[in-house]
Amino acid sequence: MLTLDTDVALPVRLEVREQDLRDRLASAGFKERFLGEHQPPATHYRLGDEEGSFYVEFLTPLIGSEHDREGNLRATTRVAGVTSQNLRYVDLLLASPWKVELSRANGFPFEGPKQIRIAHPTRFMAQKLLIHDRRERRSRAKDILYLHDTIELFGASLDVLGEEWELAAKPELSESAIRTVEASADAVFSKVTDDIRGAAQAAAGRALTPERIQELCRAGLKAVFGTATLHKP
Repeated sequence: MLTLDTDVALPVRLEVREQDLRDRLASAGFKERFLGEHQPPATHYRLGDEEGSFYVEFLTPLIGSEHDREGNLRATTRVAGVTSQNLRYVDLLLASPWKVELSRANGFPFEGPKQIRIAHPTRFMAQKLLIHDRRERRSRAKDILYLHDTIELFGASLDVLGEEWELAAKPELSESAIRTVEASADAVFSKVTDDIRGAAQAAAGRALTPERIQELCRAGLKAVFGTATLHKP
C-alpha cells in the first residue's frame, strides 16, 4: 500500500543532542501543519506546501488515564520539540525494532550510511489489533489493509513472526490485551464487514476483493498469534 506519510514512534522522554527534532525537521525543509483543537495541537510535519506531499507525524505511548485532572483529553504531548500524538500500546512498537542501513549502495543518496529502526512486523500487527476498536472507520479500513499487506509480505515467515509473539511481545502485555490479540482473527475477520470492504476500496488498482482480504488476514493472524510452533535448539 502506497502511503504519503510516515509514523515515527517516540518514547515519552527523548534526550536532545545539539538540535531538537523540530529544528532538525525545519532545517530539512519540513513545515508544520496544525490540526484540531488539542493543546498542543496535533501536527503534521510536511515536506513541501502542496496538498498530498509527504509528511511525518509522531506517536508516543499513552500511559495512564486518557484524561487529565481537568477532564481534558490527553491527546498530544511535546517530545524533543515536536508535537506527538498519545496512543495506546505505542510502547509495544519501540521494543525489538529491526535495524536497517540506508546508503548509496542500496539506492539512497546519503553521503554516509544512515541507520533507521523499523517496528517489528509482529508488534506492528499486534498494536493495530489492540487499537482497532478505538479507531475511526477510515483508519480501521487502512489498518486492515496494512495487516493484509504485512501478512502477504511475510507469508513465508509467519512461524518466525509467531516466535516473536510467544517469546517476546506476549509476555509484555496484560492478560486482557493478549486475549484481544489472539481472538482478533475470529473477532475481526470471521466474515466480510464494512471495514474490510473499506480496506478493499483503499487498495484501488490492486484487484483485491473483500473476501480475499478477510480470508488472508484470518489465516495469517491465526498463524502468528495462535499456538506457535517454536524451533527447537
